Amino acid sequence: MTILLEVKGVERRFQSSHGSTLALSATDLQVAENDFITILGPSGCGKSTLLRIVAGLDHPTAGEVLLDGRRVTGPGADRGMVFQSYTLFPWLTVRDNVCFGLRERGLPRAQQIEIAQGFIQKVGLTGFEHHYPKQLSGGMQQRTALARALANGPRMLLMDEPFGALDHQTRELMQELLLGIWEAERTTVLFVTHDIDEAVFMGSRVMVMSARPGRIKLDRPVPIPHPRHYAVKTTPAFSALKAELTEQVRIEVLAAQAAMA
Repeated sequence: MTILLEVKGVERRFQSSHGSTLALSATDLQVAENDFITILGPSGCGKSTLLRIVAGLDHPTAGEVLLDGRRVTGPGADRGMVFQSYTLFPWLTVRDNVCFGLRERGLPRAQQIEIAQGFIQKVGLTGFEHHYPKQLSGGMQQRTALARALANGPRMLLMDEPFGALDHQTRELMQELLLGIWEAERTTVLFVTHDIDEAVFMGSRVMVMSARPGRIKLDRPVPIPHPRHYAVKTTPAFSALKAELTEQVRIEVLAAQAAMA
């Protein structure tokens, strides 16, 4: 097993006029290459903060993040980020959005188009290459964002509630799409979600974070083989893990509410 990502004693404290807030307590995490890690936890527990630190979009107050043994000091093409909001460039077509990172890397236009077209096909958007984001549904916009992230060939894909703004049916289709791509590509994924079903269905490991200040309090492997389809949600293994995680998240939500009382 090759360790791709190491989070070592990472802490994040925010300063304001009202004082100091510890959002993330000293957190350790190891992610193996080709792993799919899902992270659960109550609102405000630091899930997105941790993801942004790994992405290099935020910096820890203490500790360090290593990717391939090198310290993360800022954003890089080795990490692809997909947010809940679609973050597409509205003035670019689907194809040019997917080509954006490739263009920034200086690849020849013909090579950009060849790579982009392959991922546009993988996410099921063939025929929509010349559409603009405003002409697409929410699910199609998120497919475009996913294709753009994957086209750069990142070592790791970081996803922050990527399907949270979608309707239930579109969300389930996107889960199946992403899982199918992961099963084929095996790009390492760190995936933040509030949805316990989603966490178990998608993840090879599920982690639960504590109420603020957040830390990883539980790390569970998902004992369901790949390839997966929605029938696994009716299996005893799925139900047992979902029940355990539901109780663990509930404990942390109650702790967060008590802290605010």
